[in-house]
Amino acid sequence: MVTPNDFKPGLTIELDGRVLQVVEADHHKQGRGDAVVRTKLRDIETGDVFNKTFRSSESIETAHVERREFQFLYGTGDSYVFMDMEDYEQRELTRETLGRNVKWLKEGETVRFALYKGKVVDLEVPRTVDRRIVQTDPGLRGDTAQGGSKPATIEGGAIVQVPLFVQTGDVIRVDTESGEYVGRVDG
Repeated sequence: MVTPNDFKPGLTIELDGRVLQVVEADHHKQGRGDAVVRTKLRDIETGDVFNKTFRSSESIETAHVERREFQFLYGTGDSYVFMDMEDYEQRELTRETLGRNVKWLKEGETVRFALYKGKVVDLEVPRTVDRRIVQTDPGLRGDTAQGGSKPATIEGGAIVQVPLFVQTGDVIRVDTESGEYVGRVDG
């Protein structure tokens, strides 16, 4: 059991039968009465993010979520195969189980899974990933960084808006939270 005063990003709690992860927690002391904690919570099974305010005196049950490293081996259709880096067992998971982060997967890379009671409830990818552009329209002569943007398909199949000067074959850095282009990577 914890109180909202103990909330920090990454903490997992059980509330109303759901497993939630604290994204943000802001403590506020009002003139009279209890302090409150305004939080942004993410349901780790559905990915939904919502705000909730707690009184600082409430007791909240913590959820014991295990995080383990897995290597992404390959994907076929709607199935994805991963190898547990601890015991080398392979797990096959569906696109539905993996959720919104499936588009950031790249063969051979290591990702983290959040497991709750042995069941995979979330695929955690790094905040930024470096991906090669598989296809994009060619830029025009004189294109600059401020000259607009165009869609580009990157490894894994995600489509990202990139500056006009970026070409097929370039390696770019992408923010996995927003899906936005961060910059070009040498190499």
